[in-house]
Amino acid sequence: MKKLFISFFLSVVLFTAGNAQTKSIKKSPVLSEVAPESVGISPERLARIDKMCEDAVANNDLPGIVSLVARNGKIVHWKAYGMANNQAGKKLKRDDIFRIASQTKAVTATAVMMLWEEGKFRLDDPISKYIPEFKNTQVLSSFRYSDTTWIGVPANKQITIRHLLTHTSGIGYGAIDRDERFRMIFGKEGIIDAFTTENITISENIKKLAKMPLHHHPGEAYTYSEGLDVLGYFIEVVSGMPFDQFLKTRIFDPLGMNDTYFYLPDKKAERLVAVQYKEDEKWKKLPDSSYDADYPIKGAKTFFSGGGGLSSTAKDYATLLQMYLNGGEYNGVRLLSKTTINTIMKNQTGQLYGGNEKYYGLAFAVLSEGGETKGGLGSAGTFDWGGYFNTQYFADPKENVIGIIMKQTQGPVNDQTGWKFRQLVFQTIDK
Repeated sequence: MKKLFISFFLSVVLFTAGNAQTKSIKKSPVLSEVAPESVGISPERLARIDKMCEDAVANNDLPGIVSLVARNGKIVHWKAYGMANNQAGKKLKRDDIFRIASQTKAVTATAVMMLWEEGKFRLDDPISKYIPEFKNTQVLSSFRYSDTTWIGVPANKQITIRHLLTHTSGIGYGAIDRDERFRMIFGKEGIIDAFTTENITISENIKKLAKMPLHHHPGEAYTYSEGLDVLGYFIEVVSGMPFDQFLKTRIFDPLGMNDTYFYLPDKKAERLVAVQYKEDEKWKKLPDSSYDADYPIKGAKTFFSGGGGLSSTAKDYATLLQMYLNGGEYNGVRLLSKTTINTIMKNQTGQLYGGNEKYYGLAFAVLSEGGETKGGLGSAGTFDWGGYFNTQYFADPKENVIGIIMKQTQGPVNDQTGWKFRQLVFQTIDK
């Protein structure tokens, strides 16, 4: 009887959440492929992207690439080059699935702002209001390398939700932290940074993270952090739903992002691209080291990292970005108000991030006028980010252009495709 009640309760919660989106007066079309000329893109100039990607694979600079370009809600370029797994002789397909790592952050931020729109919280609420373990945070003041013990001083203010969204909370990032002291402290305490095959939940991980020292007092500097992981757990607390189910029912299903998951269904596991590294001029599948790169298809499958756990396709991620370019709507479903999108894109960090070329909003890095003047990066207002396994994206609201380039590599690579792709996308605009 108890199991029956729990099952019924979850069904009600998921049904309610799944129908919580609103219809929009506006109904943009779904992303579809068209001739480049129909949206003002030069096919001859688009061919330069083809050659650049082909050359990168032919020169053995990368094992494989999927690139996508869209304008005005239409896909004008979506191709695969090279191999998904060189050792297995498996060719890359354009709908193959990539670990998008930190591209997960924009998805989590989107979910946070959807709940904000519902009046669940204020951006400057302290996170301790929802996760009490963050009530008495400490800023690192001294550290002993011999045994990794540390001393802290009380933070001079509470960490807020805005701090977590903008990487100004002072929280560190464990294994990829630039400060060795934090790598050692997080490692000793077993903090999970983004992905794992271990049987652990985000609730357990975040409650341990709350006891770790901060780099600095909240709001005083930009420090790339696990703040979005904290917000993944925050979403569970505020919504009453498991984080993975919230994303599925509130974002992925409404947008038709049918290939985006924390953990892939068995029937889609074969589409996961191998993470490869270069050894003796040959591309090889990354062996297990501090983590198992096959985490999307192996292990306990219980850890939902808001900062880096998702896997997706170029088309799925383009759909998310198109929703933003549409002012929060896609195919007649409104996820966010255009006024919320405007808030997300405003400078939330002052001069703490990016100098005069860019700033950080509530979900993305955003190009400023200084960045536009630099050239090859897009118009002021272009937003972007990337992922740990070598993926990059950008979207230009003025030109209504999206660019996504997906790769899966680790270790030293001679990869010039990130900047070249972005520069080449903008030179294709003919009208």
